[in-house]
Amino acid sequence: MRILRKKSVLLVLFLGFMFVLFVQSQWLGRWMYPIHFEDSIREHAAKQDLDPLLVAAIIRVETNYEVGRESRKGAIGMMQLMPTTADWAMKQMKLRKLWTIDELRREADPNIQIGTWYLRSLIKQYDNNTVAAVAAYNAGPGNVSEWLRSNKWDGTLESAKQQIPFNETKLYVQRVFHYYEKYKRVYGA
Repeated sequence: MRILRKKSVLLVLFLGFMFVLFVQSQWLGRWMYPIHFEDSIREHAAKQDLDPLLVAAIIRVETNYEVGRESRKGAIGMMQLMPTTADWAMKQMKLRKLWTIDELRREADPNIQIGTWYLRSLIKQYDNNTVAAVAAYNAGPGNVSEWLRSNKWDGTLESAKQQIPFNETKLYVQRVFHYYEKYKRVYGA
């Protein structure tokens, strides 16, 4: 009986060790937190001087890499661009080819190109405050500017949960930075 108990304890310890080893593995992390369209994300993030892992986190929260998505509010594609924002961004970017709304909805690469440019413009607008820019990506820059101007929110991640007035946006900011941290752990940054 005593030998059986020792073997059981050793088996439990061995299985526990294997589980920890498995959970900490790079393979499991990449399986749990995949980055689809990685080449396109890296290319367009680099052009905008953005961390591709932040872009990936935004895409993960927005659509979980599902091409062709359209929100109830009309946001399109993987990065959930509002058509008016996409049109404005393409004009600001002075693109030789202006993408149609349908192309932005169905094709990952142009959606990522426009989305990363728009994210960079928000980061510039908020003096490199990435948290405020991410909030503006969800709630719109008019809302975020008003929150900051009226001291409803101080623009930090630490206060986002308590101070951001829109529940959707406070959850969005928390989720984006949650996945951003996960991606940094798995893919290194």
